Amino acid sequence: MHYHVLDSIIFLIGIIVANVPEGLLATVTVTLSLTAKRMAKKNCLVKNLEAVETLGSTSVICSDKTGTLTQNRMTVAHLWFDNEVFSADTSEDQSSQSFDQTSGTWAALSKIVSLCNRAEFRPGQENVPIMKRIVVGDASETALLKFSEVVLGDVMDIRKKNRKVAEIPFNSTNKFQLSIHETEDPNDKRFLLVMKGAPERILERCTTMLVNGKEEPLDEEKAEAFQTAYLALGGMGERVLGFCHLHLPEEEFPENYTFNTDSMNFPTNGLCFVGLMSMIDPPRSTVPDAVIKCRSAGIKVIMVTGDHPITAKAIAKSVGIISATSETVEDIAKRLNIPVEQVNKREAKAAVINGMELKDMSSEQLDDILIHHSEIVFARTSPQQKLIIVEGCQRQQAVVAVTGDGVNDSPALKKADIGIAMGIAGSDAAKNAADMVLLDDNFASIVTGVEEGRLIFDNLKKTIAYTLTKNIAELCPFLIYIIASIPLPIGTITILFIDLGTDIIPSVALAYEKAESDIMKRKPRHKKRDRLVNQELAVYSYLQIGILQTVGAFLTYFTVYAEQGWLPQSLLHIRIPWEEEYLSDLTDSYGQEWTFEQRRTLQYTGYTAFFVSITIQQVADLIIRKTRRNSIFQQGVFRWV
Repeated sequence: MHYHVLDSIIFLIGIIVANVPEGLLATVTVTLSLTAKRMAKKNCLVKNLEAVETLGSTSVICSDKTGTLTQNRMTVAHLWFDNEVFSADTSEDQSSQSFDQTSGTWAALSKIVSLCNRAEFRPGQENVPIMKRIVVGDASETALLKFSEVVLGDVMDIRKKNRKVAEIPFNSTNKFQLSIHETEDPNDKRFLLVMKGAPERILERCTTMLVNGKEEPLDEEKAEAFQTAYLALGGMGERVLGFCHLHLPEEEFPENYTFNTDSMNFPTNGLCFVGLMSMIDPPRSTVPDAVIKCRSAGIKVIMVTGDHPITAKAIAKSVGIISATSETVEDIAKRLNIPVEQVNKREAKAAVINGMELKDMSSEQLDDILIHHSEIVFARTSPQQKLIIVEGCQRQQAVVAVTGDGVNDSPALKKADIGIAMGIAGSDAAKNAADMVLLDDNFASIVTGVEEGRLIFDNLKKTIAYTLTKNIAELCPFLIYIIASIPLPIGTITILFIDLGTDIIPSVALAYEKAESDIMKRKPRHKKRDRLVNQELAVYSYLQIGILQTVGAFLTYFTVYAEQGWLPQSLLHIRIPWEEEYLSDLTDSYGQEWTFEQRRTLQYTGYTAFFVSITIQQVADLIIRKTRRNSIFQQGVFRWV
């Protein structure tokens, strides 16, 4: 077209500027940062900004029980020994214990509770009430330590008198903790082996039971009594632990015997069962509402815990993960008084899966459970099985959020679409593997995060749609300038004023937009289909609102020229003489002659008119974008920040 090279480059830059939303990068970054800051105030610490948006599309949450769904304030609630269930004092100071403390069985049980425990009080708390002392140890052992301290006195002194010589810490595979001690009795030189753990695992290692201080063979009647007590305590939503001991024969294990915990050169079977203790960990008051909110948002909440299935089911019912009206296969069989095998599994809305069952399941069987049951609890699971559950959910195209606190949870946290570590109880390995950290270990904070994630997706979508709309109004002037040969309607610098001047503040303002009323009533978006910029958004921004803006801007442009004597038909194919610097007598529609300087001044006036028109229409576009579903009167026009 015989333009000077520099003019051509400037023209090219104008087209590029018209197509590229320069302010979008800054707007998206600011939006993500603001949301991360807002979530931090709500106890959700986001480690990378993309995780916020991922959290908003979550369709399955695999949650731990202890500390996340519950308060992580374990308190000893019941004891079972001498074939009788005793209630413990669960008040704040636990000072009025009413169970029989004269029994020889209690003496043995209390000794196991004191010795088979790694928890310790933090030093320098002698003047602090026992129940308010800070303990270094997990929740269950903390509850047992405080209970022992209240009932027995100085536990640290008891441990000092019964020196520990060997120990096998609790692990998720064995599900027991074992320690061997010298005894304080000067007349008894035998070592004492004490063990606690999952009651069914403890019982299977025992051949005798302590009743009224005397060892008796563990027959079917005693095993039945154990099972009845276990189910009763677990059914109340309490975590139940079994306790046993064994006095090692002095002939085989002399005073200088070296115990090796790797080769286990000591007996771990043929032990004497002593009793059960159950602890209650009250559900967090905010969890039931959060679970209801998840359900209405189409998010499936799955509980994954190491507790017994009965305990896990009771807690799941209390927080709403299993609805009051939902039945498992076992519940249906019990109601109809038929064998479990005869029940159609499709009829059961809820499912409680034991880790032992999960170990024997194929991928297809696990998928079948995940697809056909809406309320699921996995109990007695190991951290490795948590990874299997996550992979199963992802096979269903779900976006999975997983909570975890231990080192062994790291693979599941990494595998999940969004890993959520516990800020209080979580290990450093779990926090490093996670995308987000819950500062208060509270399940309700996850739901807050999901809501914020959905809000940021909505707001980013609004921002992008708002930013893209003006691109057509900026691009069309250049195209029509070439095709229809009219005077250039808008200049490159003016476009930059729109993109970097008038548009950035409204775009950032959309980041502060509050949630719409149905934000937690929609189904989770599909991560592959429902993208941030999709066909619908592009058509709406470019072809609908964009074309309207273009028509409005050109209407202003032609009006400004018409007022000065240049009617629209006279502007067609006038570009070449219009831009001719030495032509000083170009006539308009009324025969008036225009010099080059006069034409350039009018052209700059046209730039301004086009600029003002787009800017005003973008204000209207901003109001349109404020809400996708609500009425503007519900949402409000202005939001002061």
